[in-house]
Amino acid sequence: MSCNANPVVRPIDHLAECGADNAPALLLRGGTLNHKDLRERVARLAGWLKSQISEPGARVASWAAKGELTCLMPLAAARAGLVHVPINPLLKRTQVAHIVHDSGTRMLLGTPSRLTSLEPGDCPADCLVMAEDEALAAAMYSQPLGPSDSDPDALAAILYTSGSTGKPKGVMLSNANMWLGADSVADYLGLADDDVTLAVLPLSFDYGQNQLFSTWYAGGCVVPLDYLTPRDVVKAVERHRVTTLAAVPPLWVQLTELDWPTEVAANLRRLTNSGGALTIELVRKLRGLFPAARLFPMYGLTEAFRSTYLDPALVDSHPTSMGKAIPHAEILVIDDHGQVTADDAEGELVHCGPLVAQGYWQDPVRTAERFKPAPAASSYGGMAVWSGDRVRRDAEGLLYFVGRRDAMIKSAGNRISPQEIEEAALASGLVAEAVALGIPDARLGQAVHLIARPLAGISGFEEELPRILLQQLPNFMQPKVIHWREAMPISPNGKIDRTGLYQELAA
Repeated sequence: MSCNANPVVRPIDHLAECGADNAPALLLRGGTLNHKDLRERVARLAGWLKSQISEPGARVASWAAKGELTCLMPLAAARAGLVHVPINPLLKRTQVAHIVHDSGTRMLLGTPSRLTSLEPGDCPADCLVMAEDEALAAAMYSQPLGPSDSDPDALAAILYTSGSTGKPKGVMLSNANMWLGADSVADYLGLADDDVTLAVLPLSFDYGQNQLFSTWYAGGCVVPLDYLTPRDVVKAVERHRVTTLAAVPPLWVQLTELDWPTEVAANLRRLTNSGGALTIELVRKLRGLFPAARLFPMYGLTEAFRSTYLDPALVDSHPTSMGKAIPHAEILVIDDHGQVTADDAEGELVHCGPLVAQGYWQDPVRTAERFKPAPAASSYGGMAVWSGDRVRRDAEGLLYFVGRRDAMIKSAGNRISPQEIEEAALASGLVAEAVALGIPDARLGQAVHLIARPLAGISGFEEELPRILLQQLPNFMQPKVIHWREAMPISPNGKIDRTGLYQELAA
């Protein structure tokens, strides 16, 4: 089945049916699976999952590095009528425990080293915990399941993302959300069946997951890579003749600092960026290093997958633009009165259309804050995602980012909740008050800075707090700097003056 030639909305597991039998689909450490192999592995894993959990809509989670399990689970779980919950392998047991309990996970599959870090009570009592190798071995002997006939609007995945306050929240994605996302990206990137995508981004995020979906939709091949150093990326591009590379700004910065052999750089047909804006200088470096590659700056949010992309033909002339709406998305800039703004006037970016997610899992309060009726000007109507991001639209229809309304920290492509870091610091028993901020950083986009006031009478806190945070938080949440204060500044409303602290540290 050529999915590019027949863009009917289907259940997400049908992506396994898109490529030609003998064409490569997934390059793993143990060898390459062609698209026929991919279909068989997805079918057997789905059959095994259904034999273990017969309840439709039950949640199954994966917590492992990139490999066969994490690549196949999004399709196999959906085919079995289950809901996949991919967990970032960088998270530690505290965050994982929250996710599996919040989602009501019935099965957790992962690498043994991660699973052994869990403690009693971290998983629900009815949750089956199993090592990924054991699950894959059992699946090889299971009865295969053919392509599903699930409702395209049925819930297929819950992706957990940090909020500006509180613990990670689960974004609910339907089959249609993910299928149309694959169709959209394969379309505007111009992916083809001879493309090879190097999947360096985490598969627990929408941007990372779509590396799989859009490539398989086009009938191409994915090479998963958990890299240790940026040079590993260069070597992989050379070894596998990679044509497509998706990354976030901090990785692009590191990659532009390396020597790229001309013939290796020439392999790349397209570069895509999201998770933060590219600077004009970084655009210049990328264009110089990869003159044959088309550069796609993009903007997205998990609640609506992706919203805009900039046509590569406009990158040199409009390097700071977010571009225009991707296929299947309607993007409106709305003023404080609910009306579409005039050209060059600032407003809120509102995303309408079939890529809009189904809300936050079991969280009607936060769902109501972000998912609201579409503006009257929308041609789609229904529910829309009100992003909270301030943008402007010029006379050509190109969008430009102005600022972020919430307090989210974006560091190395990760969206980080300040409150999670603050709560971990307070829970240490060393800190009376804590504020986490994202301070502009040339390499990370934003670096995490923690401002803390120690509890009276406590000694050794300067050495002890970093050690505790290293145990409790994943690496990407670790403060780059901890600033100790005898007193916190107070704003006129009686709260800690976060704005003043930010201005002081960012100066």
